[in-house]
Amino acid sequence: MAQAEQQFVHLHVHSAYSLAEGAMHPKALIGLCADDKVPAVAITDTNNMFGGMEFAMAALGKGIQPIIGCQLEVGEAGQQLVMLVQNDQGYKNLSKLVSDAYMEGDVSKSVATSFEALATHSDGIICLSGGQIKGFREEKDLLRLKEIFGDRFYIELQRHGIKEEEIHEEPLIELAYAHDIPLVATNDAYFSSPDMHEAHDALLCIAEGRYITEDDRRKVTKEHSLKTPKEMIELFSDIPEAISNTVLIAQRCSYILKAIDPLLPPFETQGGRDEVEELKAQVREGLEWRLDTFENHAERQVYFDRMDFELKTIIDMGFPGYFLICADFIQWAKDHDIPVGPGRGSGAGSVVAWALKITDLDPLQFNLLFERFLNPERVSMPDFDIDFCMDKRDRVIQYVAEKYGSDK
Repeated sequence: MAQAEQQFVHLHVHSAYSLAEGAMHPKALIGLCADDKVPAVAITDTNNMFGGMEFAMAALGKGIQPIIGCQLEVGEAGQQLVMLVQNDQGYKNLSKLVSDAYMEGDVSKSVATSFEALATHSDGIICLSGGQIKGFREEKDLLRLKEIFGDRFYIELQRHGIKEEEIHEEPLIELAYAHDIPLVATNDAYFSSPDMHEAHDALLCIAEGRYITEDDRRKVTKEHSLKTPKEMIELFSDIPEAISNTVLIAQRCSYILKAIDPLLPPFETQGGRDEVEELKAQVREGLEWRLDTFENHAERQVYFDRMDFELKTIIDMGFPGYFLICADFIQWAKDHDIPVGPGRGSGAGSVVAWALKITDLDPLQFNLLFERFLNPERVSMPDFDIDFCMDKRDRVIQYVAEKYGSDK
């Protein structure tokens, strides 16, 4: 235990994925933690888990345990809890809570989940009370959270030099001892060091459309930086259990987020053909139409040679279904008078995409390279940049969900 008291793990940290709020890139966060030789760190962005994969991948090989989490608003008052993933079930449950908060709530007002949802999807999640300013302080709410999470619920203490924190700290400690709820020390970190405070303050103003000179706006202090373990141990030297519990919580979390290959739904083909045969047929037919309809900028055989080369690459890399699906919903949009852009980015270098009407630019006319889009030497998912009319794009999304399954 003595060794644990000499260590500290940050469990309440915002990356740049706390949009217009956090200012630390996940890779930079891992780098800072590596410099401090910490064993673990959590990422707890506000109402999202967008940075989880990038954060986990950055930690690989650094000797740092990446703890996936989220700062999630709960209840009508929008009070905030910190959720930390313990295991695979916890990751699925937290993903469910965050997704449902967006899908079922009124996002124009706030993104929040309910106590009922927490009770249903609490397995595998460690819950922190969110700190004195934004978290829960009412005894009834704390007891409700203890009932939901059991020994996976901790009362969070923060010391940023804010008066309200000082006022509520002692009552919170008394509640913790009265109801046998463990304490944990956190620092609500938004930026890397105190000298970033001024720039971060400007970021908050930009996010809220306010001026720096205004007093009645959201502010954080210089203390909301990523303190070193030594600084945190000294700050909470009078409550050592709150420090040692950060290490204990990290030890209770064993989930490592891993990258998986994209899961594409099958494409329904015509006449019993498989996806490869279907792709070849559609591309040849489409290219014939392009060359018969528009001005050719090279000999016809040059187009077909390029087509054969691209098809071999696409088939060898296992992406026929991807091209067919993209062509399907783009053509559906065009057939239903939904404006679609001509295609941007490296995908415009594909003759196959042009033949399938995914893009509308002749790659040979502009001497565009297919290898910039899809290269066997650098295996990665193809990425088409497609622009749909903002007033009708929801119809395209609805079509894809209905045809390929909303669970896809």
